[in-house]
Amino acid sequence: MQLSVIILNYNVRYFLEQCVFSVQKALQNIDGEIIVIDNNSSDDSCAMMKEKFPQIKLIQNKENSGFPKGNNIGVAQAKGEYICILNPDTVVAEDTFTQILNSKLQTPNSKLGIIGCKLIDGTGNFLPESKRGVPTPWVAFTKIFGLYKLFPKNNLFNQYYAQQIYENQSGKVDILVGAFMIMKRDLYLEVGGFDENCFMYSDDIDLSYMILKIGKENYYCHETTVIHYKGESTVRDGLYMKRFREAMQFFYKKHFKKSVVFDLMMQSGAFIFSLIKRNQQKNTKRTIDEYIVFTKSELNLNLKIKAKYYNELNSFKNNFSSNMELIFDVDSFSFKEIIAFMEHNKANNVTFKNYIKASAFCIGSNNSNDRGEIIPANETFINQ
Repeated sequence: MQLSVIILNYNVRYFLEQCVFSVQKALQNIDGEIIVIDNNSSDDSCAMMKEKFPQIKLIQNKENSGFPKGNNIGVAQAKGEYICILNPDTVVAEDTFTQILNSKLQTPNSKLGIIGCKLIDGTGNFLPESKRGVPTPWVAFTKIFGLYKLFPKNNLFNQYYAQQIYENQSGKVDILVGAFMIMKRDLYLEVGGFDENCFMYSDDIDLSYMILKIGKENYYCHETTVIHYKGESTVRDGLYMKRFREAMQFFYKKHFKKSVVFDLMMQSGAFIFSLIKRNQQKNTKRTIDEYIVFTKSELNLNLKIKAKYYNELNSFKNNFSSNMELIFDVDSFSFKEIIAFMEHNKANNVTFKNYIKASAFCIGSNNSNDRGEIIPANETFINQ
């Protein structure tokens, strides 16, 4: 088997359904498998998987064992030569895996480590954490105090988000994000997988760094784009801040020389950083002036406001005069087409939702710092 896609889920039933649907389409021409691990969700994630994807391997943990342990459980049962660690709040394009498997992974390179890709949020904007540098004390300092924004072209200040490489430029980077990672399964096992001493948040940094320490090179591939809605399993409350600080302290204690001054600096920095992250979550409500529905079928959605219907994506022109919500019928257009459209048409007056006809819900996210939005058909519109 060529590829095992590992998806760790926790209470994101609708995002999981969309994710698995997109992965199935992306694996059509690949000898691969999907393994879903559920970390004791309290929603109906597992019931949904059994009903809609009965052929997919589902592992039901009896407790929320954290991101590292959950993924390690999945990898232990994987059969693929390569594995993809994938968040459930993602959408992959139909050619995402073939783009990577047929190019970089097939190039003879004994130093090849982890491969990541270009990630965008639910509004089509590039997520800078797609590629990062090792967060040494200095690099972390430039991030916490925003110096990377002031001097984006200066190598002394631009390492946190690996700004020496542009978002549409592939190349070697140090750190990749755990929302999407592809590597050889043997390599993952060689470094021990994700460190289970960390519950979540710095596990991807640690794994990327462990790969670097054994002489491998991690790689950012811009040729394929994946949507990452972000934060669906996380409420940024006091527990979030506690776990985030613990994660940062875990990484620094594991990999950097211990000193009282350094520990104090990093504890303060982790606290400030976690506070900033928590305050970024706004959960803002947006007024929609106009709906645009893209579909090639006889689809009539009963929306609060009368919608315009288009059967071609290139028919849309943004007049920037109103707040618009664009809804894509995923049965009419490929995820690759939808992702490319989002990147090309991102704007402050536009938000995007995908309509999953089989389950009659719209799904998306209006802000990368907020939790996403799921709109069941019987609440906002009716498929007539």
